[in-house]
Amino acid sequence: MSESRPVPTGREIKLDKKKIIVSKTDMKGVILYGNDYFVEVSGYSEVELIGQPHNIIRHPDMPKAIFYLLWQTISQGKNITAVVKNLAKNGDHYWVVTDFESSRDSMGNITQYIAYRRPVPPQVLEVIEPLYAKILEVEKVHGMRASVEYLNSFLEEKRTNYNAYIAELAAPKGLTARLFAQMKKMFR
Repeated sequence: MSESRPVPTGREIKLDKKKIIVSKTDMKGVILYGNDYFVEVSGYSEVELIGQPHNIIRHPDMPKAIFYLLWQTISQGKNITAVVKNLAKNGDHYWVVTDFESSRDSMGNITQYIAYRRPVPPQVLEVIEPLYAKILEVEKVHGMRASVEYLNSFLEEKRTNYNAYIAELAAPKGLTARLFAQMKKMFR
């Protein structure tokens, strides 16, 4: 696979609210599986995705602090929900609310991570985009450690943690919640 990264176009891919994007990775974040909708939205073929690090779709607007927090949480076997801006092969982007879960073997050891993604509601983006922009600004000037500290201070001020903050902002409700839960069961 080419080492060059797509150049962001600024165009957003609108996601289908009735579909979810699913991917599975090994313990190091290497893609093992991507459902058809992941392939379609990302613009990469299934063959191009399999065996690649999941950060192949990382958008440069995403603060490293968010991924640090994600990896810190899932490597401990805890589930987390995050809002993520991804970059398609053609440079377009798409925002997702992602539920990250760990898959375990019969001994209870984590064997892989599963990510279930759905579209981000517009009201969530109104809150998240400026927050992520500020975290990214801190990161560019002072490094990732400072951006993690900024995020932690922001969450402490709100008397919450990232997972709870995102869950409150972006939790599916009503019929959408039931549909999302049923769709997730299909991929376990």
